[in-house]
Amino acid sequence: MKTLKYLSILLISLLTFSCSSDDEINVINPDELTDLIKIKELSNATHSIELYSKNGKLEQGYNALSLRIKDNNDHYISNATLSWNPIMYMTGMQHSCPKSEISKTPNKETLYNGYIVFQMASHGSEYWGLTVDYTIDGTLYSVSETIEVFPSEKQRVTTFTAANNSRYVLAMIAPSEPKVALNDMVVCLYKMENMMQFSVVDDHLIKIDPRMPSMGNHGSPNNQDLTQNADGFYHGKLSLTMTGYWKINLQLLDDEHRVLKGEEVTSEKESSSLYLEIEF
Repeated sequence: MKTLKYLSILLISLLTFSCSSDDEINVINPDELTDLIKIKELSNATHSIELYSKNGKLEQGYNALSLRIKDNNDHYISNATLSWNPIMYMTGMQHSCPKSEISKTPNKETLYNGYIVFQMASHGSEYWGLTVDYTIDGTLYSVSETIEVFPSEKQRVTTFTAANNSRYVLAMIAPSEPKVALNDMVVCLYKMENMMQFSVVDDHLIKIDPRMPSMGNHGSPNNQDLTQNADGFYHGKLSLTMTGYWKINLQLLDDEHRVLKGEEVTSEKESSSLYLEIEF
């Protein structure tokens, strides 16, 4: 009888576990956070939002980010809907920045991912705040905290006013680890609709001309200008023939091939007013 009673308890336990909500997961696959470092946690009365990146910090420019939601019982939420809103608080004004939607990371149980393009770093009394709104089982929650955005060592993002009087944000996504080779180059291009809204710019052309100013301003062969792919980003090829500092001179052309910003590099003009930088 004791054996039968034990088996009955075991069966009930197994059924209870199998019927538990899919929205909460206690045991996390050990490779769930592979190559990710926690930046910080944003907390409210009910949950903590864990924020991750590959280098464990937020930087001026393009940031690929991952998030997890944990409740007060250390259960991770696997089926939530999230959105975010970064705000820069400056003296006398506020503005946001380009950002993606947040989606579930493929082949992960509790990870969500997206990106934010910070066009400036935190400094002094001017700082960034991040609000994350999320819905679990039809209930809406929100958490807001201050975040620190560190300056980039080289110019990996630029904000500019073009010939059409529109304001743009352009940021480098790749190469994140440049090599002496023909590198895949990827950038994102956004138009500032107002201080809080940014839209992806479609069907433009970004010409590239990488130069080494310290080496006679020489260029490199086999570069390919950047055109828009289905992912919304602009892709091309960047030829880096040696290590050191490179200025990647750019020209932005609209869908009718009119130059909106940037100049061609010549013997008289050593660089464009629109550029990004790499040093490795």
